[in-house]
Amino acid sequence: MRCVIYLRVSTKEQAEKDLTEDGFSIAAQREACVRRIRDEGWELADEYVDKGESARTTDRPQLRAMLARIAEDGDLEAVVVHKIDRLARNMEDHIAIRALLRRRGLVLVSVTENLDETASGRLVEGIHALMAEFYSANLANEVRKGMGQKAKLGGYPHKAPLGYLNVREPIGGRQVAHIVVDPGRAPLVKVAFDLYATGEWTIERLAEEMAHRGLHNRGRDGHYSTKALTVSGLAHLLAHRAYVGVVEWDGVEYPASHEPIVERATFDKVQELLAARAMRGTRERRHHHYLKGLLVCGVCGRRLSIQFSKGTYTYFYCLGQKDRRNPSGCQERYVAADQLEAEVEDLYQRIEVPDDWAAGLREAIAAEVATHHEDTTAERELLAHRREHAEAERFKLMEAYYANAIDVQMLRREQERIGAEVRSIESRQGVLDASLEDWQEVMDLALRFSTRCATAYRRGGDRTRKLFNTAILDEVHVRDGHVVEATYKEPFDLLFTVPKFEYDDAVGAGGLEPSTSAV
Repeated sequence: MRCVIYLRVSTKEQAEKDLTEDGFSIAAQREACVRRIRDEGWELADEYVDKGESARTTDRPQLRAMLARIAEDGDLEAVVVHKIDRLARNMEDHIAIRALLRRRGLVLVSVTENLDETASGRLVEGIHALMAEFYSANLANEVRKGMGQKAKLGGYPHKAPLGYLNVREPIGGRQVAHIVVDPGRAPLVKVAFDLYATGEWTIERLAEEMAHRGLHNRGRDGHYSTKALTVSGLAHLLAHRAYVGVVEWDGVEYPASHEPIVERATFDKVQELLAARAMRGTRERRHHHYLKGLLVCGVCGRRLSIQFSKGTYTYFYCLGQKDRRNPSGCQERYVAADQLEAEVEDLYQRIEVPDDWAAGLREAIAAEVATHHEDTTAERELLAHRREHAEAERFKLMEAYYANAIDVQMLRREQERIGAEVRSIESRQGVLDASLEDWQEVMDLALRFSTRCATAYRRGGDRTRKLFNTAILDEVHVRDGHVVEATYKEPFDLLFTVPKFEYDDAVGAGGLEPSTSAV
C-alpha cells in the first residue's frame, strides 16, 4: 500500500525535543510512523511536516499541500499519523479531512490508536477527535487564564512592544518571562513621544523623521530590521499604554512591573493631540493646505475639505455634501481657496490689538489673575482631598476584584469612572497650580503677539501660517462662501472675544471682537 506520513508539532521547541509535556517531537513521531509502515510492508511515498503549527485550523502549509495532492493526483492509498490530534483538533476539520480521504479511497492510519471502517471503529475515531477538540479548547482556556493572572501581577502577557525586549530570567528558582527596556530602541520611542507632544508634527512627518533617526520595526527573529515604521504603526505606538507602565488585559488596566519609557504628562498630551486631530478630520497625506482642518461649514457644522481642479484651481467644499446618511446633503457651494485665504488674512487684521489697548489689558489681566490665585486656596485643598479619595477607591476596587467580590465588567466600568474623575482633577489642579508669574508671562507673550499678528501672518509662508492658525484659531466658520465667525484657543479667547475681566476703561464696553456679521 502506497502511503504518506503527516507530522506536526505546535511549537518550535517541540520540533527539536524528543518528548515534551505536549507530546512527541517530529523525530519521535517519524520513527513511530516509519516503524509501522515497515512492519506492514507498505511503500512510503512522501512525508509532510508542519513545525510549530496549531491544529486548531487547517491553515497549515504542509497539510494543504498533502490534501491538494490527494485531491488531484490519486497516487496514494493511505495517510499515516502518530495520533489523530496531529491531523486536526476540532471536530469540524476532522470530519472534512476524513470525508476527502474516503472520497479518494484513502485509509487513515493512527500509530497509537486502533481505527477501522466499522461502525464501532468510526465511533471510537469520533470520540478521539472530540477528545482532541476538548483538549485544544481546554488548553487555550488555561493559557488565557495564566496570561490574565500574569497581567494582574503586573507582567506583560504579549510580545514586547517596540522599545522593550522579551527575556526569560531565573527568578525564585524558575525561569520567568518578562519584558525589559530595549537600550537601542527605547530612547527613539521616547523621542517620538516628545516630538509629537509639541503639536508641531503630523503622524506622516514624524514617521519620516523617526525612520531617518533609525526607529525601525523588529524583524521576525526579534532582531533589528531595516523596515521603517508605517504611519499606522507609529499611530499605534503613540497610543500604546505599556510605555507609561500600564498592562491592559480583557479591557482592564493593571499597574505594570516593567519600567516606563514615557512620562505620564507627555503620554496624556499625545493622546489629546491624537484625539483632537482625529475629530478635526485632518488627512494631511492627501492634500496640504494651511487652512485644512480649520474651516467649518456655518450651516451643517461639518468640516470643509479641499479639492484640486484641473491641477491648478483649489476649492474648499463642505463634507456634508457627500454624506450618504443624508441624501439631500448640505447645499453650501464650493469656495475658491484664495478667497478664504484672503478673508482669514483680513480676520487677523481685524483682531490685532492696538498698542495703547495692550497696556491697559496687561494691567487688568494681571490684577484679575492675582485675585483669582488667592481665591483658589480652598479649591486646591478640596481637589487634593478628592484625589486621595479616588486613589483609595481605586485600591479598594482592585482588592474587591482580587477577592472575587466583583466581576470584570464592573471592574472595567468603575476603572473608567475613577480614571475620568482623576483626569478631571489633574486637569483642574494643573490650571490652579500655574503660578502668577507663569500666567503673567503667557499673557504678556500673547499680548505682544496679538499686537503684531496681522503683519506676521501676512508676511509668513504656508508653514508659518499653519503654525499661526494651529496656535490661535480653534474653528473658522464659513457660510455662503464667506468667513462669518471664528473661535479662539486659550489664551487668545480672552483677548479676541468678549472679556471676562473688567477692563472696559481700557477697551470699551464692546470688547475687542467685531460682531459676527462684521467678521
